[in-house]
Amino acid sequence: MEYNKLVSVTGMGGLFELLSSKADGAVVRSLEDNSTKFVSSRVHNFSHLESIEVFTVKDNVNLSEIFLAMKASSVALPDANDAKAVKAYFQKVYADIDFERVYSSDMKKMVKWLQVLDKNNIEIKLSELGPEETENTVAKAKPKEVKTTAVKNAPAKKINSPRKMA
Repeated sequence: MEYNKLVSVTGMGGLFELLSSKADGAVVRSLEDNSTKFVSSRVHNFSHLESIEVFTVKDNVNLSEIFLAMKASSVALPDANDAKAVKAYFQKVYADIDFERVYSSDMKKMVKWLQVLDKNNIEIKLSELGPEETENTVAKAKPKEVKTTAVKNAPAKKINSPRKMA
């Protein structure tokens, strides 16, 4: 299993290997229980781990850089359910994280994901560009994350309301 085939699926905990994609979704395999299922893109969004970036006080960094710093650290991984311990851990391991924009839930997720990657013996590395490939061709080839947003504070429409005649 390769790092570049791993995705996170909204609304579903854990990490998944992307087996195949279709116009209306994807077939994924869970790294935790090896179950395979079809996931609809109408309900869920997919994020490749390679495309996830983390806010820092300088330039944003790729998630793989955070994972590599966590693996290289001699500090033991904290309990993912203890928010204060997780924040203290990241202050030691990767102090450049922008703690105002990276939520504790995101840091907990990074700890859990690293544990899953270690359990499955997945080498953390970004895919390299071939000599004929450029970043633009790779960006076009990767499926884009589709986000849907609800309109907030939109005025409610009145249907069949009586009109006042002046």
